[in-house]
Amino acid sequence: MSDNSNQQQAAAGGRGALSQAELDELVASSDTGGRGTTGGVGLFLTCVALSWSLFQLWIASPIPFMVGWGVFNDTESRSIHLAFAIFLAYAAFPAERSKFQIGLGVAVPVVLAYLFMTGAKDDTTTWWIPIIALAVIAAVLLGSPKDRVPPWEWALAIVGAAAALYLYVFYRDISGRVGAPILQDFVVSVIGLILLLEATRRALGPALMIVASVFLVYTVLGPYMPSIIAHKGNSLSEIVNHQWITTEGVFGIALGVSTSFVFLFVLFGSLLDRAGAGNYFIQVAFSLMGHMKGGPAKAAVVSSAMTGLISGSSIANVVTTGTFTIPLMKKVGFSSEKAGAVEVASSVNGQIMPPVMGAAAFLMVEYVGIPYFDVVKHAFLPAVISYIALVYIVHLEALKAGMEGLPRAYTPKPIVRRLIGIAFTIAAICAISFAVYYGMGWIRPAFPQTAGYIIFAFLTIVYLGLLFIASREEPLELDDPNAPVTSLPMPGPTIRSGLHFVLPVVVLVWALMVDRLSPGLSAFWATAYMVFILVTQRPLTALMRGESAMGQAVLLGIRDLIDGLETGARNMIGIGIATATAGIIVGAVSQTGVGSALADVVEVLSGGNIMAILLLTAVLSLILGMGLPTTANYIVVSALLAPVIVTLGQQNGLIVPLIAVHLFVFYFGIMADVTPPVGLASFAAAAVSGGDPIKTGVVAFFYSLRTAALPFLFIFNTELLLIDVTWAQGVFVFIVATIAMLLFAAATQGWFMARNRIYETVALLLIAFTLFRPGFWMDMVFPPYSEENPTEIAAAAMATPVGEDLRLRVSGLNDLGDPVEFVALLKIEEGETGEERLENAGLMFREDGGDLIVDDVAFGSAAADAGLDWDQKVLRVLRPVGQPTKYLMFIPALLLLALVVFLQRGRAGRTVAKREAA
Repeated sequence: MSDNSNQQQAAAGGRGALSQAELDELVASSDTGGRGTTGGVGLFLTCVALSWSLFQLWIASPIPFMVGWGVFNDTESRSIHLAFAIFLAYAAFPAERSKFQIGLGVAVPVVLAYLFMTGAKDDTTTWWIPIIALAVIAAVLLGSPKDRVPPWEWALAIVGAAAALYLYVFYRDISGRVGAPILQDFVVSVIGLILLLEATRRALGPALMIVASVFLVYTVLGPYMPSIIAHKGNSLSEIVNHQWITTEGVFGIALGVSTSFVFLFVLFGSLLDRAGAGNYFIQVAFSLMGHMKGGPAKAAVVSSAMTGLISGSSIANVVTTGTFTIPLMKKVGFSSEKAGAVEVASSVNGQIMPPVMGAAAFLMVEYVGIPYFDVVKHAFLPAVISYIALVYIVHLEALKAGMEGLPRAYTPKPIVRRLIGIAFTIAAICAISFAVYYGMGWIRPAFPQTAGYIIFAFLTIVYLGLLFIASREEPLELDDPNAPVTSLPMPGPTIRSGLHFVLPVVVLVWALMVDRLSPGLSAFWATAYMVFILVTQRPLTALMRGESAMGQAVLLGIRDLIDGLETGARNMIGIGIATATAGIIVGAVSQTGVGSALADVVEVLSGGNIMAILLLTAVLSLILGMGLPTTANYIVVSALLAPVIVTLGQQNGLIVPLIAVHLFVFYFGIMADVTPPVGLASFAAAAVSGGDPIKTGVVAFFYSLRTAALPFLFIFNTELLLIDVTWAQGVFVFIVATIAMLLFAAATQGWFMARNRIYETVALLLIAFTLFRPGFWMDMVFPPYSEENPTEIAAAAMATPVGEDLRLRVSGLNDLGDPVEFVALLKIEEGETGEERLENAGLMFREDGGDLIVDDVAFGSAAADAGLDWDQKVLRVLRPVGQPTKYLMFIPALLLLALVVFLQRGRAGRTVAKREAA
């Protein structure tokens, strides 16, 4: 949902649920383009979308390097990628006709034209700038019908695509004059920037367009800004060079990630969904969980989690799974608002679920500078814990209302036989996993040249076997959720009917985690195998069932492939435009130095308190996220505030890993899809449920408090991100953190075993906090550091065990020459004396009038890694001291939990007795 009309349409859903056609239009307007074109124009747009998908598959594959043709460098491929996105944005997304949108479409070109003319100075003539602005304004005012593409919009699409292709066509010429643009560069860049912002308004709504325009205004009018954020101002020549001609702005890292990684993963998800995996996930979730208390809601959470594995859009998740799950939730007793809120909370959480994470995972690879495998490892635990907690919240809602599940399709076996069956299934899965891991792991080094063919043959044999099993079952069809439900689908046949959908995911995970291929190449191989399945599954199933319509099955398979390729490309329009426009903001930040100025602003507002800094960042992420798509929101806030949190945290003695900060920003970016008054996913859910959109958003916000709490927790307890923990510690952290999150959910929902009293809610929050951060209380009882006189640093180094950190609070000058204080963690090296240990760590001191001054720091040493530099003054020395294990704090926490259980147990029994009597 990208504009006001969509919100109004969804709000209308508050007076009655929308039809399936209206819901399809709702998804199209937010993801694939709302313009319905048929005939020749529709066929042409399909061909353009197919060409985009095929181009992305080509550049991701090893084929260009094998044949020595069609090899594009990063800049060239980004240029072509953006050209496709801009062309389809104008062709597929009609311009909004509200007065505000029309006014914005007129005002932004006028403002930018004035700014560019002001910034031109003597660099170039400017008579052509108003002509460009007037042409765009005329196209906005002429109108934008939804059923056809008028000539002026074809012109905008072609000119915008040509401006994006400029870097590809004139790559060699431009590389020879970097920093010295000619008139042609000026004209193309101004056209490109204005048309990109107009495309952003169409595809994504006004928010991102306004934010990017504000940063362009700031770039030119820097001298007129308040002193704390003022800068010298940049000329049109500098803007053109930075934002369009080089890879510092529009064609920067964000668009590069969209080109290299994101498209392939979105395409992979689209093909998987087109093959029937989305329907399969929903049916499996309902067959396994539909009979439980509030079963449809629990199934909605699980199916949304599985859908989130392959999807990057929370709104599409809501409408796709919600059309089936929301009516069934209402059927077992959920109100329209609560049913919608459960779907919103679970669908939005799909974006924090690896491996795709709404495209943010791949951006983090570039911004944080760590391998993709590590990003997935750090993000996995909080995402799983959050989903488990949401299932528990649904369970609590069912307990409050005394709900039951849907009727089973079968009578379950006695508990002992079921446990044996479950144990056998787990053992079989483990055996297969070990066989695949070690078998395939042995194949790779043994047959380095032919291992790919062997693995493909092995997977194909497995695929044929699983498809044969699936062909014995009835095809999965989504039942009408509004029809009477007599029973749930049988779990066994349902699961067996789509096991072959797991194989492309196996290829993806294997390539990423075992072969450690790049995300782009891994996605290519997974997508290639998905194409193989999509084309062959219908004909092979028909053959195995003995059906005669083989020709029709082949044609249907090819049609599924074409539809999947087209949908994948159209799903990428918004992401491609968003990453390019976010590049304007990132480019402005790097060009003006506003990042360091913002650090000063945040420090003043927060008083240097790290918790206040985090709260400010969370609020800013929520505000920006009200109109920005998740990916763009993450890019903007991480560029502005992630370095600020790391720097100010270090100054306050809290060493925050960069990945933790980026995940913090990302989590609050997706929270904006939930939070009223603009929570777009809440409006989409209300359109399905017929509930009130604002009430749906409020309930969804309370359901999502667990997601809002997690970022604060993993900033202070990085074990939740599996940083510096062993496998055994990771399992322990997962169990404890899950229990803590369930208790937190029980506290925020006001129900544990019975309705909470106020003191019980407080006790549950206290227990949850203690389980999450036992070190907080232990540090108060037994301080972890002993403060030493700075001149006694050698003795402190000698008393610090080798390999542990000596904390030094130092003052000096930062890179800009401004005074700064921060905490440095100096890793102590081997040595016979304290002086020798410090010297081996690369640190030399001198005393000056009773002060301890850093005299020298060895290059590449532990001291240099800690941020120490010569002439810094050591203010405090904190050496680590032994303290009891922090987990001793679990004892009073568990005793308090036992007391709460004791107090609620009797009330819970009386509540059940009352319901049975009624």
